[in-house]
Amino acid sequence: MKLATFLNGLAVRFFRLLLGIAAIGLLATFIAPETGPHMASVRVATMFAEPVAIDPADPARRRIGGLIYRRGWVLTGDDPWFGGISAMHVADGAVLAIADTGNAFRFRLPDRAGIAPVRITSLQNHRAGQRWRSRDAESVAVFGDKAWIGYEGTNQVWRYGLPRFRPERWAAPPPMRRWGENTGAESLARFADGRFLAIAEDPSDDRPFSQAALFSGDPTQPGTRVGTLRYRRVPGARPTDTAQLPDGRLLILNRHFGLLTGLWASLVIADPAGVRPGGTIEWREVARLAPPLTVDNMEALSVGCDRGRTIVYLVSDNNLLPIQRTLFLEFELAAPFAGRCPG
Repeated sequence: MKLATFLNGLAVRFFRLLLGIAAIGLLATFIAPETGPHMASVRVATMFAEPVAIDPADPARRRIGGLIYRRGWVLTGDDPWFGGISAMHVADGAVLAIADTGNAFRFRLPDRAGIAPVRITSLQNHRAGQRWRSRDAESVAVFGDKAWIGYEGTNQVWRYGLPRFRPERWAAPPPMRRWGENTGAESLARFADGRFLAIAEDPSDDRPFSQAALFSGDPTQPGTRVGTLRYRRVPGARPTDTAQLPDGRLLILNRHFGLLTGLWASLVIADPAGVRPGGTIEWREVARLAPPLTVDNMEALSVGCDRGRTIVYLVSDNNLLPIQRTLFLEFELAAPFAGRCPG
């Protein structure tokens, strides 16, 4: 066995041990009503951005499969709850990031190394009988002055009025009630025609498909029709986020973690033809980020346009652990995957 392989396996085992210890500590924090982030409403903290190369061994490298690397950052903050990002929305240079601790972060898209303010809002979604599980925000869709957030612990969707995140409606859609407590509503996307798609993370096993739900409109609105479909998994990985490209195709982020194989991420493009009740979402892989490339626990995805180019933003969930990083990576979708993008 090569020394690098042995050390990687050792590091992964150490990571799993620390993750378990941290999870116990975080769980105790969420259960206790007098402590934790839900006591704060809105606060302002400082964020630090440090540039990072996509390939540390070759800092000039730009092409990764069907992606062109533009820039990237390691983000840290002086607030102990900054991190744990599981979903995001980027528009007009503004970033809205959602954490699985039940916090929302708003900051400007980094364009240089240094410090910047970050506005932290504690999301409110508590009902009688709900405790720490209701904090596990894993997915977000934004349109106009509304944000829809998927909660994995309860498999509910909540609609908020922006910019204050005022709770307006919530629903526990029947197909999602059967999804796992810790493997549920990991992805949520709003299509240009007003439909919504939710994809379950589902257990980490060898099953070929993940469950999905397709909504005819607002998932929180009474009377909205919902159908079931499935997503063909990337072998060895599970879906963590999805977004619709300007030309109608779907971009889906997938994450792998293994005790011996470490972390890697796969970005795929899916044909919208399979997005129908009873359908199967098929895909083509755009790029794979794996060591020695810069990669971590990639969970959040957003897309945008820049002078006709399709821009892809990826962010990692650091699980609030000091041995992980919050990576904010920015790419351009390249041929043959680049599609029409206005502007």
